Amino acid sequence: MEKEKEEKIEVLEEEKDLKENKNSKSHACDCNKDSDDSCGGECHCHEKQKKHKKEKDHKRKEDIKKLEEENKNLLEKVRLAQAELINYRKRKDEETANILKFANQDLIMEILPIVDNFERAIKLDDNDLTDELSKFLDGFKMMYASLTETLKKFGVEEINRVGQVFDPNEEQALLTDCVEEDDDEVVLEVLLKGYKYKGRVIRPASVKINQK
Repeated sequence: MEKEKEEKIEVLEEEKDLKENKNSKSHACDCNKDSDDSCGGECHCHEKQKKHKKEKDHKRKEDIKKLEEENKNLLEKVRLAQAELINYRKRKDEETANILKFANQDLIMEILPIVDNFERAIKLDDNDLTDELSKFLDGFKMMYASLTETLKKFGVEEINRVGQVFDPNEEQALLTDCVEEDDDEVVLEVLLKGYKYKGRVIRPASVKINQK
């Protein structure tokens, strides 16, 4: 009996030890392991790891979003800089083309008063001149014709709009007159010729206009 009693006590103690070991294992956790097999994901350290991982993922997403936004802004700046560079090149090309196109404008402006003097000279009436002066005037007319032809070759053209409505872009009104048979603000007479150089007005015509 005594022996059986001792054996029962030993069995009970072994069962108790097994139960205690099982309980201790159910609460054990290895925090250095990524696997949650040991604690079933219920311990405090595992929840902390999950929270930390969640925060880390959230921060990573925010960083990615921030980098994407910065990249988008940089691309916009690059596109803007490229557009500005293209526009700058276009402006410089246009400026250079205009400089080359109108390179002779200053020279032509210096020549125009000479043309004016020629025109004044050839307006003299041949009938009031001697034969010698008349021949001299013929020479002036030839030089005038040669000079105007040369100017035309370089793109110079007269502004002569007699009979047309006054245009302030091409003419300046110095005198007015009242002619009933003509329309209002019609150019009656050119007092001083105006000129265009390759389509650009370099000297507006001085005119008399009709004013009713």
